[in-house]
Amino acid sequence: MSRNLDPADDIVAYNREAWDSQVRKKNRWTVPVSSEEIQRARDDDWRIVLTPEKHVPDEWFPNFREASVDVLCLAGSGGQQAPVLAAAGANVTVFDNSPAQLKQDQLVADREGLALKLVQGDMADLSVFEDESFDLIVHPCSNCFVPNVLPVWKEAARVMKPGANLLSGIVNPVLYLFDDQLMERGEFKVCHKIPYSDLTSLSTEQRREYLNDDEPFCFGHTLADQLGGQIEAGLSITGMFEDRWSDWPISQYIPTFIATKATKLN
Repeated sequence: MSRNLDPADDIVAYNREAWDSQVRKKNRWTVPVSSEEIQRARDDDWRIVLTPEKHVPDEWFPNFREASVDVLCLAGSGGQQAPVLAAAGANVTVFDNSPAQLKQDQLVADREGLALKLVQGDMADLSVFEDESFDLIVHPCSNCFVPNVLPVWKEAARVMKPGANLLSGIVNPVLYLFDDQLMERGEFKVCHKIPYSDLTSLSTEQRREYLNDDEPFCFGHTLADQLGGQIEAGLSITGMFEDRWSDWPISQYIPTFIATKATKLN
């Protein structure tokens, strides 16, 4: 990554390069699915996640074999959800900020003979797509990498057809209350306010470590913006579940992730 790139100047550009670096480091969310997983999807035996551990309920998806379904994987590249959905029969477009992440989807598509449309851009600006373009949006936990989530919901609602669903993974903002390094050791010291921003809450030393490690900068949004923002954008929340990341000590006490299904009624 360019050491001259300051996240405070251009968070989209900084996080783009940070996630490109995460691909090189083989971050869990950048490792493509196997050929065996693609074959299972072709055999209609498939699952995907929006959050770390729980699978999305089957009933949240339409039957991709019965009708043509246009799916947008919103900020959801990495060679995982999108190829599985394509193998299951959906018409899939992948939109993501990271070119290296998109290349992971292309890798699987080329390897497995799948048709994927790949588009690079900022999740808060879907102007490359016309109104009412998609029957389903799959949006795994990723809006924690943008400082304002409200434009993400508004743009998603705009490009959804009436009756379409938006399936989203959300980080529970309680996670951002605590000192991150202490929390990893099972010590929970409240240090931050919600909404949270790495841009303003990291110490000088922590900021230097993040920059040296090419770590993406994160933002903890209020539930009013995460859940209420979807409603304000014209969607109705019609499904929800909570999830944990078992490796995190805090998961012993509270679920740290939320998944929602939101429907565009008209």
